Amino acid sequence: MEIDAAREVSTTCPYCGVGCGVLAKVATDGQVTVRGDPDHPANFGRLCSKGSALAETIGLDDRLLHPEIHGRRAGWDEALNLVASTFSQTIAEHGPDAVAFYVSGQLLTEDYYLANKLMKGFIGSANIDTNSRLCMASSVAGHRRAFGADTVPGTYEDLELADLIVLVGSNLAWCHPVLYQRIAAAREKRPDMKIVLVDPRRTMTSDIADMHLAIAPDGDVALFTGLLAHLGQQNALDRAYITTHTTGFGQALFAASALDLAAVTAATGLSEEELVRFYSLFAATQKTVTVYSQGVNQSTSGTDKVNAIINCHLATGRIGKPGTGPFSVTGQPNAMGGREVGGLANMLAAHMEIENPEHRERVRRFWKAPAVAHKPGLKAVDMFEAVADGRIKALWIMATNPVDSMPDADAVEAAIKACPFVVVSDVLAETDTVRHAHVSLPATAWGEKDGTVTNSERRISRQRAFLAAPGEARSDWRIIVEVAKRMGFDEAFSHETPAEVFVEHAALSGFENDGERDFDIGAYAAIDVEDYDALAPFQWPTPRQSTRTSTRFFTSGNFYTLDRKARFIAIRAATEVRTTADYPLILNTGRIRDHWHTMTRTGKSPRLSQHIAEPFVEIHPADALHHGFGDADIVRISSPRGEVLVRALITPRQRQGSVFAPMHWTDQFAARGRLDALIAPLVDPVSGQPALKHVAVCIEKFAARTFGFAVMRQKPELIDASYWAVARCRGGWRVELAFADAAADWTAFAGSLFDAPLAEMLAYHDRDAGQHRIAAFDGERLVGAFFVAPAPVAVSRSWAVEQLEATHASQRDRFTIVAGRAGVERPDAGATVCSCFNIGANQIVAAVAAGCTTVEAIGGALKAGTNCGSCRAEIRVILGAARFQAAE
Repeated sequence: MEIDAAREVSTTCPYCGVGCGVLAKVATDGQVTVRGDPDHPANFGRLCSKGSALAETIGLDDRLLHPEIHGRRAGWDEALNLVASTFSQTIAEHGPDAVAFYVSGQLLTEDYYLANKLMKGFIGSANIDTNSRLCMASSVAGHRRAFGADTVPGTYEDLELADLIVLVGSNLAWCHPVLYQRIAAAREKRPDMKIVLVDPRRTMTSDIADMHLAIAPDGDVALFTGLLAHLGQQNALDRAYITTHTTGFGQALFAASALDLAAVTAATGLSEEELVRFYSLFAATQKTVTVYSQGVNQSTSGTDKVNAIINCHLATGRIGKPGTGPFSVTGQPNAMGGREVGGLANMLAAHMEIENPEHRERVRRFWKAPAVAHKPGLKAVDMFEAVADGRIKALWIMATNPVDSMPDADAVEAAIKACPFVVVSDVLAETDTVRHAHVSLPATAWGEKDGTVTNSERRISRQRAFLAAPGEARSDWRIIVEVAKRMGFDEAFSHETPAEVFVEHAALSGFENDGERDFDIGAYAAIDVEDYDALAPFQWPTPRQSTRTSTRFFTSGNFYTLDRKARFIAIRAATEVRTTADYPLILNTGRIRDHWHTMTRTGKSPRLSQHIAEPFVEIHPADALHHGFGDADIVRISSPRGEVLVRALITPRQRQGSVFAPMHWTDQFAARGRLDALIAPLVDPVSGQPALKHVAVCIEKFAARTFGFAVMRQKPELIDASYWAVARCRGGWRVELAFADAAADWTAFAGSLFDAPLAEMLAYHDRDAGQHRIAAFDGERLVGAFFVAPAPVAVSRSWAVEQLEATHASQRDRFTIVAGRAGVERPDAGATVCSCFNIGANQIVAAVAAGCTTVEAIGGALKAGTNCGSCRAEIRVILGAARFQAAE
């Protein structure tokens, strides 16, 4: 398609489920800039650090630009014919359940819809599941148990109207920063608003919390069943609401009352004083919103956690009203869109139920399908086990990287590697999953894709293309259409535009609905291409003929159960001890501020690697002392499934007995950083969601004899080190290293690292002290610099990176690099805090010493925190520490 490079295009951010509007502009020279869309109701112009850096992630380096078969370039016809014929032959020989699709919340709704239609309606199996199974399946299951449908009741506006916000297992400051900013702004306007954070870690979100409950891992069920019992004891119930709009309250209250306050204390690790204070605050505050995310969902008791939270809101009638409700925040940009189209193995399109024969028949008639799958398919963990044992013989993976993101990741990789036929649709030529594909299909990326996504508050927005598709890349929906046609389903897959797919999706949502189902966007079932192109963000439900003005659900009850009443779920808290003498610590996994999933996008941005550039583990000082290592040491984390090497970050913000490590690093970015290789495939029995936040591990110091740090112009191809982590930086790449044994010749090692045989080398060696510094130059430009020490290298990373873009005309300049430090005229900025403006911790401390006493003052002096705002919590922490030191 042709793109008008002179106009600014309204689109949607491809990261988390907040669904921020983005304005992307292509200048006449091809340069792309992005800014927040001030008119989009999700963000009103705000963007986080990742969204602000989107323009840095659209380069074509590392892109998959043409189809490949067994690693050789192929034409589209050859590749699509092979995919279609192999799937058809496998189905003919082994049945429809011998094939599977594993898809992604990174797909657009139009892609998702057609993949689901092909698998469930025309192949005849429900073996299609999504990586959203890893982030929000327990919310879906909890909603369906309580409401009769997967309905998120509230809107983002409720976060600003609430008098109490309870954040449970949700590090909003880093994982959903724009929602965090909206809450922080509301708090500034209404200082009486209270915020409670329930999280084992004192995350950056605690910066705005009035109360932090450092709960024991998986203590949430006990916490909220205890809350329900307290509400009953204090008669803080809305009995009229309970009687009119719910069933099962008596059984739920009886089950919750099985734990007294002392038992809740034991199960949660919280004091009775903390519990009473929280319970009393909740009971007394009518306008309460409970926001929950992966800390609730990613658990073997995730569905029970969701229902324990919902029970408390039903018991108090705090649902469907402004400033109230349980609020599930999704992790991916289109996790909600995937739920709408039935992307989960146990659901049908348009929020219909695969177990319901009337729903199956309705979908079959609408699709004119031969037979809709009659039973749930394999959920993600079960799906890859079926790949491993040979039940699934042909697998199509779309827009996701399960070799890194699935639990028991090494076993998943082995299963994919052994599968007879694997197709991967992706944007990158090299990922840990693509390397095992028999057929690789080049898909379009953000900026090239055209379709819709749905955010966490049920708001559907357009993602619009502002760049032409590079090479031979095609949209995912079109790839699916072409395979379906080659499998003999031409008439059902005759779509020529994404608008046609969306219209069909909208029509199905309203088909024989009449208010029976929550998801209904039938008002858009007759729009044309022009209307679709101009589609403004809207929230569902939007039935074809309706006078409804509010998009909140359940204001007057009217749930989606047979009797239209919500279901209380009777839940008994159970404590599961997974630690042993051999594996005494609990590993909690998650995200960091500036990276996303497996870094296939954020890893392309130099700015986003400035904040944290290598895999790490947070550990409490007492645990670090007990296990015999210090800050910045390399440590080995092990479980019965595998092991990783990461950098130690010692902090009292971590709960003693637990450790935290991020899940982003892959074999593309680190030597041994694939965290999900440690995780057992334990799942919630209702939702099938894996337990990624409660893993028994042990930790020990890695016996590194030597440490290294390097910056270089070119990405190193092979790194012969026990530990390494590579990241983009301005002007090139940076690498952290550790070695079990010292190299015989460090200059030769540096030469192989830089891969610049003609470069001029300068070196300093102090073999007795184990200090080595080597720099290579091409004329006045630095090719690379390499620093070696017997302890973690104490070279300013920001200063070293700056040398890649500087000129070094004089010998004095060159020896400054070999010396490994800037002159007194160039003070060290310190570790990057503000990625937007490249402001380091030392600069913020200096500003405090110069008289800046607030975050706003720091922003005025340095600009830090004035763009996306994601670093404001960290700035406040530095301010507090500086004041404490000054007071000593």
